[in-house]
Amino acid sequence: MPLRTGTDARALPSTGETMADYAAVIEIPKGSRNKYEVDHETGRVFLDRVLYTTFVYPTDYGYFENTLGLDGDPVDVLVLLDYPLFPGVGVKVRPVGVFNMTDDGGSDAKVIAVPAKDPRWAHIQDVADIPEYTRKEIEHFFEHYKDLEPGKWVKTEGWGDAAEAEKIIQAGIAAYVPEH
Repeated sequence: MPLRTGTDARALPSTGETMADYAAVIEIPKGSRNKYEVDHETGRVFLDRVLYTTFVYPTDYGYFENTLGLDGDPVDVLVLLDYPLFPGVGVKVRPVGVFNMTDDGGSDAKVIAVPAKDPRWAHIQDVADIPEYTRKEIEHFFEHYKDLEPGKWVKTEGWGDAAEAEKIIQAGIAAYVPEH
């Protein structure tokens, strides 16, 4: 069920740039060990768990509302920002790539995005524009963040470009069926 805020990944018009802008909702701020999840019926943010490892999220982490990913959850997004946002905050983003992975729940791609209107991120248009070290941090985090959780595993599958990210979002929008 969508959040009561009415934010919709499809509701934002294209900026006329390479990729469209989409509405993302942040669940977990950069630097947190806490894994928060939004209850899609109430809009309330709940603590799901504290990561078993000492790792912290390398970027803000959230989802595109009113989408459905291959894992049965909304399509995930990692938002590259200079300063972390708060859980529940909406942000207009532009997809620039995707980090492909599979975990114990199935295919779990992470769209990589930047703030749509922030000039500090305008030069990032595709995954190749993301600094190599930032990509390594993201990959290392997702390779190991579940290491100490019994029965959990992750297999990383590399990077995709902005066009692949756009296809994942569009497929998620098409797959989403609102509950009544």
